[in-house]
Amino acid sequence: MYDTEKIGFLLVNTGSPAQPKTRETRAYLRQFLSDPRVIDMPPWRRWLLLNLVILPFRPRISAHAYRQVWTESGSPLIVNSQAFCSALAPLLPQSEIEIAMAYGNPSVASSMKSLIEKGVRRIVAVPMFPQYASATFGSVLEAVYATAGKMKNVPPISVLPPFYNDAGFLDAWAEVVRPQLDTFKPDHTLFSFHGLPERHIRDCDPTGSHCLASDDCCARYTEANPNCYRAHCFQTAAGIVERLGLTKEDYTVVFQSKLGRDPWLGPAADEMLVAKAREGVKRLAVVSPAFVADCLETLEELGLRGRESFQENGGGDFLLVSSLNDHPSWVQAFASLVRPL
Repeated sequence: MYDTEKIGFLLVNTGSPAQPKTRETRAYLRQFLSDPRVIDMPPWRRWLLLNLVILPFRPRISAHAYRQVWTESGSPLIVNSQAFCSALAPLLPQSEIEIAMAYGNPSVASSMKSLIEKGVRRIVAVPMFPQYASATFGSVLEAVYATAGKMKNVPPISVLPPFYNDAGFLDAWAEVVRPQLDTFKPDHTLFSFHGLPERHIRDCDPTGSHCLASDDCCARYTEANPNCYRAHCFQTAAGIVERLGLTKEDYTVVFQSKLGRDPWLGPAADEMLVAKAREGVKRLAVVSPAFVADCLETLEELGLRGRESFQENGGGDFLLVSSLNDHPSWVQAFASLVRPL
């Protein structure tokens, strides 16, 4: 019998290949990079780029990267997301919780179906991205709405907004970061966020005249930038830095994972890693507040390749600060975020 008050929480992240092998990684990348919100160009150009440039070569390289961080239980993103859900469940006892991936499995469709089969009458969709971006947050919502649109009985759906400046989220990050920095005692700390092409930022500006038009465009919110990913990133970093008591000289905000030749948000993380090493920084820490769970982008891109680049250019000790994962403070903060919904 259906409980009219029973809520289902659908926690959606980007995704992962089923196995760290070339074939499975190619299938994942094909689905991921076919999304027009991810590669925002005319369909014919996206098809050519994907099928002639990316898919013939990139899957083998990406599969190797996944193998470096794959666990006995599977993909780090999936494993960490499942651990988070297990820790969250006791705090939301009258609800059902499912994780889903916008690309790959468990799919949004299968997880929504599971929630409905468990008797929920209302679904709260939670894109697991603190900052808004069309390529992540927007893609997740599109997948959720498209799935719901195919159902005969469409459940009411609400959405948790971006939580980049939520006090509980920022407090949790400070609690995760502080003891690691206190022990490591870095000379400098990088706050690394996933990068985006600059055009994505401009496209989210309804005025067409504010975003990236000046060096301080993200210093304030106007009608032009409520959904500005760059502004959200700076707000997140500022909130964590304030709680840690860091000075402007102690840290730098950078953006990682650049793809292609188009201008992307900067400064670039890979370039800054080299620059800091050559400046004489011997102990470098890296924090990744665009992610709520450790994944390929944190563990391999920063933790392995980033470390190697820093040390090859004269740097010394390197610390990748662990993500929120299933830290008790984050579990509590997240429960407080979604309970009112």
